[in-house]
Amino acid sequence: MSCGEPHETDCSEVLDHLYEFLDSEMPDLDRSKFQQHFEECSPCLEKYGLEQAVKKLVKRCCGHDDVPSDLRAKVMGRIDLIRSGQIPERDAAAAPVTPSES
Repeated sequence: MSCGEPHETDCSEVLDHLYEFLDSEMPDLDRSKFQQHFEECSPCLEKYGLEQAVKKLVKRCCGHDDVPSDLRAKVMGRIDLIRSGQIPERDAAAAPVTPSES
């Protein structure tokens, strides 16, 4: 997704790291760049708003359940593999998380 306008921070970079922004898991300098991007780019701002709403809904509906630590570790491991390119993102959803991946 891109709005077609030039930005200091590219739309694809913003969308690739959107959940890090939403979860405040990025350095302040990067957060500032992303905030500026959202102020300039309405398609990315719309995507941010949608993802923020989904996150709030999930928290409200499922926020009371504790996630087993082994499941969390497996999911985080899978995310790291996807980010590193070892598993293509399009294949990640189809591949089951197995106990040997922990």
